[in-house]
Formats: sequence, C-alpha cells, structure tokens
Amino acid sequence: MDAEQRRRQYVRQLEAVVRQMLVPLKGVPFNMVIEAMTGHRVVDFDSGNGAHRKIFDVLVEAGRKSVFAINAAGGISSARPNEVGNYVEPYVKAALNALSSVSADTPTTASGKRKSTGYPDIEAKIDETVFYVECKTYNRRNVSTTQRSFYLSPSEEFKVTCDALHFLLAFEIDAAKAGRYKANGFKLLTLDNLSLDVKHEFNSDNRRLYSGTDGARLLYTETDMLQ
Repeated sequence: MDAEQRRRQYVRQLEAVVRQMLVPLKGVPFNMVIEAMTGHRVVDFDSGNGAHRKIFDVLVEAGRKSVFAINAAGGISSARPNEVGNYVEPYVKAALNALSSVSADTPTTASGKRKSTGYPDIEAKIDETVFYVECKTYNRRNVSTTQRSFYLSPSEEFKVTCDALHFLLAFEIDAAKAGRYKANGFKLLTLDNLSLDVKHEFNSDNRRLYSGTDGARLLYTETDMLQ
C-alpha cells in the first residue's frame, strides 16, 4: 500500500469515526450520567424513609408558597414565555428558607465557588441531609409534547458535590396579561431515573470564526459605518 492509499484509508476511517460520533445516544439514565461526571451517587427517593418523607413535605410546602408568592407579586414579568422559568428560582429559594430547619442557597462547586448557571438551581439541606432542586415552568399545551426542556452539560465547575437526592419543581404558568405570567399549580418530581438523550455537535469560537486566519476565510470587511 503506497502513501496515497494509506492517506485515503485514513480519511475513510476518520469519516467513519465522525459519523459514529454524531449518532445520538438515547435513554441514558440520569443517575448514571451524574455519577460518571461527578463521582457522586444520585440517591433514590424512598417514600418509606423518614428523612426523605420530610424533604418531600418541605418541597410540597415550598411549591405552594412559591405559587402564592408569584401570584401575590402580580405574576412574573418576561418578554419571552420560555424564559419565565429563569425567574422562578428566587421564589423557591425564599420559600424553602422560610421553613424551619431548612437552608437553601445557590450550589457551591468543588472549588468553593458559588455558581448560578447550569444544573442544579438550588442546593438545600435539612438535618444534614443534602438535596438538589431544579426549577422549571411549563404550560398545559406543551407538557405532553417532545419539546426539549431539560439540559445537563459537563463542566469543570459542576455543582453536584455530594451524594444526594435530586428533585424538580415545575410550575404551571398561564399568561395573565401581556408579558406577565401567573402560576396555576406545580409538579414535584424526583429525577433518579430520568431518561436522557445526548446530541453531539461541533462548535467553534469567535476568534477562529472571524479572524480569517484559522478556518473561515475572510473575504471582505467594512466597519465604522455608524454616522
């Protein structure tokens, strides 16, 4: 086999690897993903466990308090319906901290940094038992659709730092007026065995995209046009 044949064979093998990389993974258990990424176990919720039941009662009460607080404030103001969920977290955090024996805050990474973005939204504790809470919103029209609504991305500063229970508090939101949304109820879910899909993608950054020297070929530029 000459050098050109070896090059072509290498290219074919590389193309096959890339095609395989792009095949989405489906049905990956949430608990497996968390443990693989963090080394920490997702504790299965057990309704017969007294400590777990206490957390359940606290989250139900926090859900109710959050609904009342959102509506008492006249609803959540948002220009886009799919961003309403971004404004729910402070209500849940305040509702949890208003309950006796509960402390809730923005999670701390392994390096000790508090980080607001990414999963999960809240780290809470009752009697030294840690649990994580993710906050979401939904409406009745899309709750049964295949619209993607839960995201989990690897990070060097991941916010899961111990074995814990993982919950989702999701609020049913209705539009009250233009740009304002009120809560009509909520769902409490445990994420132990949530089924996840992985969709691979290729990406680049501004430096490589716009420099004209590292990939994209710059054909023309014009600037300082604002008079």
